[in-house]
Amino acid sequence: MATEIIVPQLGESVSEATVAKWFKKVGDAVAADEPLVELETDKVTVEVPAPAAGTLSEIIAAEGAEVAVGAVLALLAGAGEGAAPAKPAAAPAQKKPEPEKKAEAEKKAGPEKKAEPVAAAAPKAASAPLDYPLPPAVRKLVDDNALDPARIPATGKDGRLTRDDVVAFLKAGAPAGAPASAPAPAGAPAAGPAREAGPREEKVKMTRLRRRIAERLKEAQNTAAILTTFNEVDMTNLMALRNQYKESFEKKHGVKLGFMSFFVKACVKALQEMPAVNSEISGDSLIYKNYYDIGVAVGGAQGLVVPVVRDCDAKSFATIEADIASYGKKARDGSLTMEEMAGGTFTVSNGGVYGSLMSTPIINPPQSAILGMHKTMMRPMVMPDGSIAARPMMYLALSYDHRIVDGKEAVTFLVRVKECIEDPARLLLDA
Repeated sequence: MATEIIVPQLGESVSEATVAKWFKKVGDAVAADEPLVELETDKVTVEVPAPAAGTLSEIIAAEGAEVAVGAVLALLAGAGEGAAPAKPAAAPAQKKPEPEKKAEAEKKAGPEKKAEPVAAAAPKAASAPLDYPLPPAVRKLVDDNALDPARIPATGKDGRLTRDDVVAFLKAGAPAGAPASAPAPAGAPAAGPAREAGPREEKVKMTRLRRRIAERLKEAQNTAAILTTFNEVDMTNLMALRNQYKESFEKKHGVKLGFMSFFVKACVKALQEMPAVNSEISGDSLIYKNYYDIGVAVGGAQGLVVPVVRDCDAKSFATIEADIASYGKKARDGSLTMEEMAGGTFTVSNGGVYGSLMSTPIINPPQSAILGMHKTMMRPMVMPDGSIAARPMMYLALSYDHRIVDGKEAVTFLVRVKECIEDPARLLLDA
């Protein structure tokens, strides 16, 4: 009896997915709980495992297909059963050539027909295919650079390929944009003519996640009255505090002390004083949130994602840092769950890690505001005594929905964050 592989529940408000990649083909043996197919939703990628051991007998939803929750993806035959007989059934219709006719056909074909399998087999001899599915982040990096994963030295558990292996392979001189299995022969001409032979444009279908991001950002611009206010913060005291305690902090808590926990805590304090920034519009009403679930925007394998750190007002600096580090790793691996990205009352986005000096972030509906952090740079500043000193400065940007948040509230919010960062003792003493 064949077992149906169906699209599982994909989380709150998610009813459809795109079949991104099949890890097995029809006829392959499958172990229980082994990943069979990867589904891409507008939030995360989800791997669907085999419910039992058996043989993949039929793939119903091909790669690129749009599928709804509960739809049948494939059929899994039980152990000892074969693949679906649909394709083999067509074989009897082709009559076997009689011995005389077969010999005559081979004679007419000559050496040319014999040369074909030899040429086709050559690439297979170059490198054996991997016998395990690549994680989404690793596969994307391999595909983007047109690499042969079998030729990359693997250092992961059980000899598996990791993202760091691919990055190291590229840094070592692997040609991006050309298969690693096809190195240029000695004395070959420069790569210029080869690039000219390729297409000047390439049309690639947007991923479901990228489409959803585009829809939400446009929805925010069309719906909310977005305004951005700026301020700058002197990072001197926070950097000194971090340098003083980072080693003992990591030794005690097992996680690095970064700046994000301070900014999250500073935002919580400012949100408590300015509750409108922690609210949302519902019809003709306002919903004020008395909890502080802060979304932290991070770059993942499939694009920008915003996992949520829950109840930040009740968590320690160490717990917040651990949560953010865990979410960052999951985002790179493409393993964030729907629950980890659902909700959120306010968002913090750190464009500074990419070198951004200033930006106007777009709010994440239905939230009413988002804080943008930026690159810390040494700049000449006039000190209270009139002297000029070089100080590590960061621009802060608060984008907010002017329908909910007034300018005074937005400016006061940003000033409160600035005060907490420039004097971190405020956060520890709740002053």
